[in-house]
Amino acid sequence: MLLALAAGTAVTAVGLSLVRRKVGQLRFQRGMATAQLAVRGGLRYAGSTPRLFTAAGEQRERLRNDLAMQTAEDVTATLGTMKGVMVKLGQMASYVDDGLAPSVRRTLSRLQDSVPPMSAALAAGVIEAELGQPPDRLFARWDPEPIAAASIGQVHRAITRDGLAVAVKVQYPGIAETMAADLDNVSLLRRMLRVTAPSQDVDGLIAELRERVLEELDYRREAASQQRLHDYFAGHPTISVPAIVGELSSRRVVTSELVTGARFADILGWSQQERDLAGETLYRFVFRSLYEVHAFNGDPHPGNYIFHGEGRVTFLDFGMVKHFTDADLLPLMQMARNLCVDDDPARFRGSLEEAGFLVPGAPLSDAEVADHLAVFYQLIRESRTLTVTSDYASAVVRRFFDVRSPVAQYARIPRSYVVLQRINLGLFALLGEMQATANWRAVAEEIWPFMQAPPSTPIGAAELPWLASRPAVAPSLLH
Repeated sequence: MLLALAAGTAVTAVGLSLVRRKVGQLRFQRGMATAQLAVRGGLRYAGSTPRLFTAAGEQRERLRNDLAMQTAEDVTATLGTMKGVMVKLGQMASYVDDGLAPSVRRTLSRLQDSVPPMSAALAAGVIEAELGQPPDRLFARWDPEPIAAASIGQVHRAITRDGLAVAVKVQYPGIAETMAADLDNVSLLRRMLRVTAPSQDVDGLIAELRERVLEELDYRREAASQQRLHDYFAGHPTISVPAIVGELSSRRVVTSELVTGARFADILGWSQQERDLAGETLYRFVFRSLYEVHAFNGDPHPGNYIFHGEGRVTFLDFGMVKHFTDADLLPLMQMARNLCVDDDPARFRGSLEEAGFLVPGAPLSDAEVADHLAVFYQLIRESRTLTVTSDYASAVVRRFFDVRSPVAQYARIPRSYVVLQRINLGLFALLGEMQATANWRAVAEEIWPFMQAPPSTPIGAAELPWLASRPAVAPSLLH
């Protein structure tokens, strides 16, 4: 018995050693790939310096744009092949960084919907390993060509044995080790965060990001989050979430109803009225999910939305969902109420300190604190019609990363709210691209648990029958 236990322990130790060695090798290889990407970019610009120096006016601008495009193509090709955490960084840059030229953003935006897929044989192997049969036997029809390939998996179209059209997301083999390698490169992450957020608890931020990202690898968790949101929004006039097919889902495979429609790039060519309706639905989905479902989808990039016109939007991909308690949400309610409803900077500051967003007793005036953070509340401080512009979205991003403000050294991002900041930046960026227009304050008053105002828009009026069938909001959030 002791010999068997010792042998088992030895085998386990060897196995763990091999896993650690593999992750270490991956971390080195992926670190080298990103370093080489940076070196290529540096050499590209260094080689063009003489031409840039001698050029002037429009010629210089063309040269700069050409260099930016070449770099964006290199970044897109490299990160797309790397998948995992690296492609997520490229996705976020493509829709949050409004300082990029339109052509560069379009190039990076290819990472939103598709990266190089795995082979049909590999995908079939994952299906068989997870569900017990190859896909051509498991499904009535199976399309071996993926319809989308993203950061940790790709999606195939299929027809179930009972005739349901479904989307089957299949995780890339080895992606767990790949993402662990990226996340284990703590020194790189720490350096990046210390530059952008020097006063933050960097280790706490890394721990929260690591936990959320690694949760994405378990598709059972994703399926549970998606089904929860599907159930909550069932019957909503403009919001829909595809239902999960549980018997065809597992740790590395998730199957849900197939939905088709327009993508984000398509709606940018739609009428302003259609874009406004879609923007209102995005806003309602984000904040109804937060305040009513207590769940927040932390991956807001444009590839996760399908548009159907008249404000109807289908929401996809619930791998990075953060779940909140009443205690988590109460400070957020207090901040919005104290600043936007009561216009009380002192109480606003107090709620920030209580939530951990501001160091208590910092040598700052209440007005300085309110002014620094007011940009995040600009859309909802007054009841009036406002257009979300790209300039406003950029201002939000710049303020978020502003380390020169006297407030910045005392501001914090509590671990519980890291994902919240990402979705805020992503939402404002998308609304800015759409030039979405609404009375955002009036819509917010409908959603805020402490107000629950009557409908202010046609979508709000259409929500009434659906709202009547929903569970009551937690009493602790009503006051």
